[in-house]
This record gives sequence, C-alpha cells and structure tokens, in this order.
Amino acid sequence: MISIITNLRVAKYLVFAFLLSCGGGSDNPNPNPEPEVIIPSNLTLTVNVVGANTSNPNGDGSGKIICTASATGAVKYGYRFGTGGEIESVTGTQDFTYTQKGTNNYTVYVVAYSKTGHSITVSKEISVFVTTSLIFSDEFDTPGSPSNSKWAYDIGRGSNGWGNNESQYYTSRPENVKIENGLLKITAKKESYDGAQYTSARLKTQGLFDFQYGKVEVRAKLPIGSGTWPAIWMLGSNITSVGWPKCGEIDIMEHVGRDHGNVHSTIHTQSSYGASINSAKKFVSDVSTNFHVYAAEWTKDRIDFSIDGVIFYTYNPAIKNVDTWPFDAKQFIILNVAMGGTFGGSIDPAFTQSTMEIDYVRVYQ
Repeated sequence: MISIITNLRVAKYLVFAFLLSCGGGSDNPNPNPEPEVIIPSNLTLTVNVVGANTSNPNGDGSGKIICTASATGAVKYGYRFGTGGEIESVTGTQDFTYTQKGTNNYTVYVVAYSKTGHSITVSKEISVFVTTSLIFSDEFDTPGSPSNSKWAYDIGRGSNGWGNNESQYYTSRPENVKIENGLLKITAKKESYDGAQYTSARLKTQGLFDFQYGKVEVRAKLPIGSGTWPAIWMLGSNITSVGWPKCGEIDIMEHVGRDHGNVHSTIHTQSSYGASINSAKKFVSDVSTNFHVYAAEWTKDRIDFSIDGVIFYTYNPAIKNVDTWPFDAKQFIILNVAMGGTFGGSIDPAFTQSTMEIDYVRVYQ
C-alpha cells in the first residue's frame, strides 16, 4: 500500500514538472506584442479658389473652394474650414463654399488618418471673396451723355481752384464728358474757356446715390501727361453741414502724370487736418495703356484699398472717434480729371488733351 502511494506521488510530481516546463518555454520571443503603429507621412494640401485669376485672385464671388490632400499611409482625411466641425473625406478631395460676404481670410486644415488612428496635420491660409448685392452700377452702355439719374456735375473753377489751386474749368459739355463705345470718357483739354486755360469734367452721385459700407469697384484706364490728376474718390454726404475734412474723404485712386505709374489711395479726416498722412501708393507701369480695377472695401471698422483685387493699403485706426473715423455715415462717389494744382504739379506746355476711360462703376453691399 505504501509503495502504491509513493508511486502515485512520484507520478504527480513528474506531471507537474512536465506542465511547468511546457509553460515556461515558447517558440514566440514576444508573447504580448505592442499594437501596430502607422503614422501617415508626406501630407500635401492644395486649395483652389474657384474662379481665381490675375484680375480676381480671391475667386469669382461664389465662395467655393476645391481642396485636394494626399499622404502616404492615410486611409481618410478630415477637413476643417474655420466654420466649426470636421468634414471627412475618404478620397482626400473636398469642396466647400464660404458664405460670409466680402473678402475674408481663412485657414484650411486637413488631418490625414492612418488605419491605426494616428494622424498628421497641415494647413493653408486663403482669401475668399463672396459676392455681395449690387446696389449701384453704371456699365456706360448707352452712347451720349451720362445718365442724369445717376450722375450730377460740378461746374466751374471752384473756390481757390477747388481748394487745390487747380487750373481747369469743369463743364458738362460732350467735349469733356461722354459715353462712347461702352466707355465713360472724361477728357481734359488745353483751351481757353471762361477765364481758364484748361477744361475737364467732374461727375458725382451727390443727391442721387450714397451709401454706408460696401465695396466700390471702378475699372479704368488713366490719362497721361505731366499735370494730369485723375481721381476716383468719395466724400461724406454730410459735407454741406459739417464741412471738410470732418465729413471724411476716401480717395480710392489718385494718379499724377508727373509721377507716372504710382497710384495713390488716401484717407482724409479731421485727425490729420486734411493732410495726406494716411496714404499708400503702388506702382502700376501700364496705368495709361491698360484697364485696371481700382477698389475700396469699406466696413464698420476698416477700409481696404486694392488694385486688380490685391490689397495694398488698409486704414484701420486703433482709436475710432469723430476725428479718426467719420466713416459711419453715407458717402457719395466722384470721378474727375483735374489739371495742375498742389498735387498735380506743373502742366507740360506741350499738353493738348488726355482722357480717363471708365468701363464700369459698381457698388456692392
């Protein structure tokens, strides 16, 4: 009996030892492997603003963009357009349409995800223009005189040469202003007229159209010759009650023939006592041989000036009060070609005549 019990104990010991040896050895050197990690790489992002070209770098006004992303090891992408949330794209291509009117800046983010859930991100800064409502326009399609429902005139020599010692007499004659071949033509001429040696025209929407906030676009080709001073600008409609410069002046475009190619945009307010200290200029070599779009986008807290859609000056004073920001009231539009004066300078003795041609005037709001 003792022998049998002893043998059973030995057998149990041997079985236990065998099982222990089997559990302690393995052909797998890592029985608990770490989870697989795949991190995407080489992430690229391309953003095309629909309709963007040289004349309209921020798009055609639709607000639509087309994004394309690719990355090694990615199985899906997530887009963030700065308007909240993330939009998933399996292919990496995604369309999006912005709706905030005007020209606005955005950051587009794309996240590339791998099958293990790991990710990388890139971003791109863009500017997108969304068309606003057209509240005023003149395409100058009807030959003859400008529409008297849209345009009035300043006539004569003004006080002290319109305040700038200018040399022209403004008329409404077809010799100085007319619509021809789809263009408004304002012509400055050398001729004796009512005591002046030069004539020209100055059109305005005063009393017919004014507005507060919006974007003004004027497509124009400028006159040539030393002494010419074409301008596209605006004055506060309250000028008759508060005077200048308290009414505020927004000079969208000024050019002088003695400094050909340099286009100026300027703000006049009471804070600068009317001086041209809030100003910038941009050189455009072909201002007199090709048309360009001169624009000002005016909001409740800033004014952006651009040529062919490219902003080159922004007026946005840190302190806004009646002296620095009279631009919380309506303004009207003025188009003219002056001769000489404090900014136009000396007139070339050989000057005979030159014309500013305007394809259209449009105001969006």
